[in-house]
Amino acid sequence: MANRKSPFFDTATTLGKIVAFLGVSALCGVLAAGLMLPMAAVGGATATAGGEMLDQLPAELKEEPLSVPSRVLDKDGNVLATFYAENRVPVELDQISQNMQDAIISIEDERFYEHGGVDARGLTRAVINNATSDSTQGASTITQQYVNNVLVNAQYLNNERTTISGTKTVADKLREMKLAVAVEKEMSKDEILEGYLNIVLFSGRVYGVEAAARYFFNKTAAELTVPESAMLAGMVQSPNGYNPVNNPEGATERRNTVLGAMLGNEAITQAEYDEAVASDLGLDVTPLASGCMSADYGNYFCDYVQRTVLTSEAFGPDAESRQRLLDRGGLQITTTLDSSLQQEAERAARENAPYTEFGENDAVGASLVTVEPGTGNVRAMAQNTTYDPAAEGDANTTLNFSVDRPMGGGAGFQAGSTMKPFTFLSWIESGNSMTDTLDARTNTYPNRTQFQGSCGQSGTIPLLLDRPAWTVRNAIADMNKPMRADYGLYWSINTATVAAAYAQDLCGITDLMGRVGIQNAGTGETINPLNPSFVLGSEEVSPLMMAAAYATFADDGNYCEPRVITEVTDTRGNSYQVPPVACEKVADTQHVAELNNTLKAIASERIAQDITFPIAGKTGTNNSSSSTWFIGTTTGLTTASWVGNFRDLDSLEGETIGGVTYDDVWGSIIAGPMWADYMGTVAEAYPTDEFTAYDGPASDPRTMGSREGGETIRVDGRPGPQPYYDPNAVVSTED
Repeated sequence: MANRKSPFFDTATTLGKIVAFLGVSALCGVLAAGLMLPMAAVGGATATAGGEMLDQLPAELKEEPLSVPSRVLDKDGNVLATFYAENRVPVELDQISQNMQDAIISIEDERFYEHGGVDARGLTRAVINNATSDSTQGASTITQQYVNNVLVNAQYLNNERTTISGTKTVADKLREMKLAVAVEKEMSKDEILEGYLNIVLFSGRVYGVEAAARYFFNKTAAELTVPESAMLAGMVQSPNGYNPVNNPEGATERRNTVLGAMLGNEAITQAEYDEAVASDLGLDVTPLASGCMSADYGNYFCDYVQRTVLTSEAFGPDAESRQRLLDRGGLQITTTLDSSLQQEAERAARENAPYTEFGENDAVGASLVTVEPGTGNVRAMAQNTTYDPAAEGDANTTLNFSVDRPMGGGAGFQAGSTMKPFTFLSWIESGNSMTDTLDARTNTYPNRTQFQGSCGQSGTIPLLLDRPAWTVRNAIADMNKPMRADYGLYWSINTATVAAAYAQDLCGITDLMGRVGIQNAGTGETINPLNPSFVLGSEEVSPLMMAAAYATFADDGNYCEPRVITEVTDTRGNSYQVPPVACEKVADTQHVAELNNTLKAIASERIAQDITFPIAGKTGTNNSSSSTWFIGTTTGLTTASWVGNFRDLDSLEGETIGGVTYDDVWGSIIAGPMWADYMGTVAEAYPTDEFTAYDGPASDPRTMGSREGGETIRVDGRPGPQPYYDPNAVVSTED
């Protein structure tokens, strides 16, 4: 229940007004005794009471840094997004027009340059008015208002109970007055005025005159005219009540009141007054959105940066304190984002795979994410949807297709044949060669078949099924035959991949995958070797994870953890610890070079024939064609391109995407061309050198014969040029 006034102070009665007047007069005596007059000059109980009361109050104002927006910057210092609880841009007094200074002094504290922090004359006038009439009159000086705002700002920053006007006690007011006097002894009038104009609330979350000028007039505080200054100065008394957007009539009336005060104080001439009151408000409202919605591009990258801050102990002990720092701490967060790459990635994703809904619960999603080999710096992160948490429909979503679940993604997407290179790199590490022959005739593995597995019991891992056998199917007919390893990888032959896995230690393959950062995107668990189908891409992974893993091929076997932040500072000059470049040699240079011979042929001959610089990569398609990939790299940039149904495993086959109906959907159909479109445009901004050469025996992975005069045998056994295929389906788990 709300507190009710004491009958003694009921201003509806003459007696109440007299009692109230006597009470506030006594209070003024206390203030005079403690703040403005030597104690010896005031006798009796009043001086004693005033001295004891004021002695218990703090005499020094502890200023916390202003709540200032944090900014997320791209690698070149361009602002990507702003986070704030209070939209504020601190400026110096000489960056605030004299019109604004005159307006605020005229309406809020006309004796600002005369008093010592507390205006005794104004205080007395106000208490008499408030005690003897039905109107309310304020008495706080600009210095007192500055003190109050500093105290409230500190309470917000320290997560304390805030004291606003309606909840202040007598002790709160006395503290403000004492601190105001102390501030006047430590700061010049201009410093106080500057501080006040930077801290005061103007409207909503708009704090400080610079932010207010930008918001309401789309100009700086230095450019404010007389009527504009008067309107803003009038708002501080009631930011909501005099908001010109919601209450233009009230704002105009209040502005004219300020103009009258300016005229009375001789801050403007009669002619200036007449012209100003005759003008309209002249608004040019320019809102500044907070958070990743404020970004013109790179919204999903921004979201990943935000989550990185909120999950890092470098920015506070818990998520709440980190969010408070982000909203109020004035952080300058420099990121790895290359804006030119980002904008091209967004264009390519939306043009090549426009968001499309099909069926009742299905939709086409697309993602492009780029990592820099040798650093792990994430240079772009784009998708074909719009980042909007408030809008309806999956075309407007904050779900980030590129990342793992803990960082704003989903459960991930089946990797398909993009997982195969790791089986073959492990094959090479086991002492084999890509020119070795695999027996790819075997397509049936009975239940309880023993695979090699050093991490299993007795050094083996049994195939445990709920059916008699695991049947491995190829997307190209008549490929169940002996073949070289490079040929099997080039044509993405499932039986060859499983044969390579069967001939080596499954735990060695999963160990390699762990070394390059591959894990389940939904659970964060390492790849489990107990289900051998992982070698064909049955595990759910994220595009960012896979881009970082493939960057290992571009950097001679060095894996670098993905990172998005390079530096964080704040308004106090503090620097925050951010992850450094973290790279580790995880594979032998020549082993990677041997594997790259095949990956280069796949990328340059089957995906991007028009690209003239060296590229390497692998396509991938899961069993139902609901998830399709191409992950490719130059020596300077690695990009994962994913196109799929992000709602479930329903196939994209037969669906119309961007006006084209696709009977078959593989990694080379949409994801590959999307990669080529994007990388063909941006890759040469970074190194496009030759990959490290392999110094061992090589063969042509496209053919059954050797490079040196070997016979070319077409897959279908007929003479002539090799037909075009894209076999990337994950094996069927049916018999």
